[in-house]
Amino acid sequence: MIRPIHAVSMAFMLALSGFAAGAVAHAGPLPPCTYTLSPPVVGPSGVTATAELAGCGPAGGPYSAVACLLGADGVTHCAQAHGADPAVISVPYKPGATYTATGRGCPIWLGQNPAPDCQLLGPFTATL
Repeated sequence: MIRPIHAVSMAFMLALSGFAAGAVAHAGPLPPCTYTLSPPVVGPSGVTATAELAGCGPAGGPYSAVACLLGADGVTHCAQAHGADPAVISVPYKPGATYTATGRGCPIWLGQNPAPDCQLLGPFTATL
């Protein structure tokens, strides 16, 4: 006969190890920070997109952010920012053109090198 405490502790250990039904498998630890990317918008300086820090866990910090825009000229333009600063890219506005924003956010585990996998952002496409 299985003791109730033993059964509960085994179920708890299986859940922690990822063997419980419905558990989601991850390739590695969750990233220490998350980033967001704005879709292309028309502003006073042309069409802009912004990649910025959304938040970090207690063991993480921001390292860099990159925002890119594929403009009406057919060229992808990018801007990079370091730390918690947002990366903002602007390109000239041409009415009726299609713009595509992409980017990435790269976190750092505190006291270590930057995390090897940056968070890919986008793409967001808009005809403005």
